[in-house]
Amino acid sequence: MLKLVDAMGDACPIPVVKTKNAIKELDGAGVVETLVDNEIAVQNLTKMAQQKKYGVRSEKLGENQYRVIMTIGEAEGEADSSAVDLPDDAPVCIPDARKRSTVVVISSSCMGTGNDELGAVLMKGFIYALSQQEELPTTILFYNGGAKLTCEDAPTLEDLKSLEAQGVEILTCGTCLNHYGLTDKLQVGGVTNMYVIAEKMTQAGLIVKP
Repeated sequence: MLKLVDAMGDACPIPVVKTKNAIKELDGAGVVETLVDNEIAVQNLTKMAQQKKYGVRSEKLGENQYRVIMTIGEAEGEADSSAVDLPDDAPVCIPDARKRSTVVVISSSCMGTGNDELGAVLMKGFIYALSQQEELPTTILFYNGGAKLTCEDAPTLEDLKSLEAQGVEILTCGTCLNHYGLTDKLQVGGVTNMYVIAEKMTQAGLIVKP
């Protein structure tokens, strides 16, 4: 079976997510061909395939146009030397499944420092990627500026509601909601306090802070 994935113009981590979804649709074995428009996406897809021990090769079709071909099933593990040669330090954003008690703590509506507009885009992308993991976190804690992400008009609500529907506990600091005047604006999850936040973090097997 052959699955074609068009990820042209898609930002990280969407090409990986689309490809993983296509692989799930295969009946145990087959080939997935993914079209992307940048070398970083090729790097991400190649590393994901290597992690899963799929056969993988890639080729440049033209300016800003690449094809990554993964073979799943009988031919797993057969790599092709025609893969695009990329630097070892190229940035990646491959979803990483972790089989342990994981707590994600989000203290800002932006991810990283330097540019708030970019930080907001990165945070939205992070939460979307989180919702696509095979192993979801047990709890996501929001406090300080992060409290805004669980409230009315937040761009992250759809993905957070998806996570909650899949059993992820979502808790937002009540003191923070009150400080920002958002007490009546909460749209997903429940309200918590600093004692519970400290308890969840100290008992976690893994804490992730974007």
